Amino acid sequence: MTATAPRFGPSPSAPAVRRPLASAALLAALVGTVLALLLGSAGPVSAHAALTGSDPQDGAVVATAPKEVTLTFSEQVALGDDSVRILDPDGKRADTGTAPRDLGNGSVVKYGVPLHSGLPDGTYTVAWQAVSADSHPVSGAFTFSVGAPSKTTVALPADRAGGGVVGALYGIARYAAYAGFVLLAGGSAFVLACWRRGAGARPLQRLVAHGWLTLTVATLAMLLLRSPYTGSGKLADAFDLDGLKAVLDTKPGAALVSRLLLLGASALFVAVLFGAYAKREDEREKKDLTFGLAIGGTVIAAGIAGTWALAEHASAGLQPGIAMPVDVLHLLAVAAWLGGLVALLVALHRTPDIDATAVRRFSRVAFGSVLVLTATGIYQSWRQVGTWSALTGTAYGQLLLVKVGLVGALVAIAFFSRRWTARLITSGTKADGTGADEVEADEVDGAEAGETGADGAADGSAPVADGAEDPVRAAQLARQRAAVTTARKKRIRDADPDRSGLRRSVLAEVGVAVALLAVTTVLTSTEPARTEEEARASTAAAPASAGPVNLTLPFDTGGENGRGTVRMDIDPARTGANELHIWIDGTDKKPMDVPELKVAFTLESKDIGPLPVLPDRIAEGHWVSSGVQIPMAGDWKVSVTVRTSDIDQTTVDKNVKIG
Repeated sequence: MTATAPRFGPSPSAPAVRRPLASAALLAALVGTVLALLLGSAGPVSAHAALTGSDPQDGAVVATAPKEVTLTFSEQVALGDDSVRILDPDGKRADTGTAPRDLGNGSVVKYGVPLHSGLPDGTYTVAWQAVSADSHPVSGAFTFSVGAPSKTTVALPADRAGGGVVGALYGIARYAAYAGFVLLAGGSAFVLACWRRGAGARPLQRLVAHGWLTLTVATLAMLLLRSPYTGSGKLADAFDLDGLKAVLDTKPGAALVSRLLLLGASALFVAVLFGAYAKREDEREKKDLTFGLAIGGTVIAAGIAGTWALAEHASAGLQPGIAMPVDVLHLLAVAAWLGGLVALLVALHRTPDIDATAVRRFSRVAFGSVLVLTATGIYQSWRQVGTWSALTGTAYGQLLLVKVGLVGALVAIAFFSRRWTARLITSGTKADGTGADEVEADEVDGAEAGETGADGAADGSAPVADGAEDPVRAAQLARQRAAVTTARKKRIRDADPDRSGLRRSVLAEVGVAVALLAVTTVLTSTEPARTEEEARASTAAAPASAGPVNLTLPFDTGGENGRGTVRMDIDPARTGANELHIWIDGTDKKPMDVPELKVAFTLESKDIGPLPVLPDRIAEGHWVSSGVQIPMAGDWKVSVTVRTSDIDQTTVDKNVKIG
């Protein structure tokens, strides 16, 4: 019986600028330091722990109570003092309540939980909950019996660890964190690498600021929810200070705190990007600042991406030293592509000033991001899946196929976007000769607006004397002229069929990107296919859990009072020592004594037997034999010989699977 456990983008780049070798060395040192900090905390373990064995086994029946229960896991796990509970048939604690003992040796991960002495017979429930090396909570339960199985009052909730309301909220916060990072890093990269003038565009400023705020709030929520998510499952425990302190001592807690610190540095980066950088007029100074922001932004973005690599699947399993930097590159490429897509969509809809050159630059960034995603994705797929059967036979593999399909759809839509981009560039080149006419028309509109203001205010205010200009009125007219010019440019841009086509294709890309991000978020909380298959193999290789076997054999010796029924229990019906109970009932269903009773076991497929057993009579119609040895598992023939008189005897048999 098994029950559920109870509750307890490529990096942003600037235009090529010659710099001393010292600057390049500084960049390499910064990136190397970040990666070294990340790699230093990784260990060579698998992702998502699974219970691969126990002693006693699930469903086993033992003659005497063990001194301790041992649990074997597929990878390193974090266990607290109350992570394993053993309950007797009445629901009382049968374990001593001490922390599990680490019995591991080499690659074997094994823990022991001591039991009280003198435990009575009956069915015991083992409920366990742990946190795997990739930060995900895992739980489960199984039973074993002492003496003989019995009824138990233990009731286990249906929700698994990490489920319920807290699990749903934690999942939402996880998705919001990814989305916030994509907007923050991708939007900033779009401004620096594709459209520098966009630093002064309010819509892009709001987009990046919202990404920063979303990531910050989501990280704080995950930090508060971490304790109930891996423990009690109660939302009220999110504000338990002891639980929060315990979380801070774990690897996921340290990663979340590090992310908050990096978000503080990113706030300064955003302030400079949309403040001093946007206002800088001197082109040479702006190039220098672009180079500095590119370095700083790359280090900060890599650091934030590293907080996921440090605490998620990349830090556990095969080759963590390679997987973690690959995961960082993967996240940066996702942010550059998807975040840049959202920034481009906002720019196309809300800022009429964006030109075809910016779109062309983003097209190059997106192409490079796809190449990085392809290379890192292939490696991650091999690492987390391993076999073709796991690709289709596990939840992780199936989700991965959905993700690949979405990426394919995104690339297909991007192909049409590139065609619209090419047409937009071509039309923009042809329109260069008419640009002067547009400027001239703008100037005429401005002159007309100026003349309207010079005629005297229509609201009855006094005319302004020659040579004297009302500053308030001048500012008002300037705002009006700017609004008219912006509206006129937007109308012209919106009427452009190439620009409209590009907007539609980018909008479709963003829609697919949202679904892709959702699937990616689910993948990060799903047990990797390779680990699931390894756990299945370990379970299959382990000895099969055996349970008592009950047989009913009618007999008829042909003499007087020669008919009845033999009832037999073989416990635990596995290799090794077993206990045999035999009852004989007459036709009146009452216990029936017979002069002689013999039993024999034969494994015909291996030419073993018959192995004779002579049970002892302990009561009227009841015989018992202890220590009946079954040498190997198989389909055994159980033969029972019943003699009801000096001459009346019969043998009945039945095949039963033992072991």
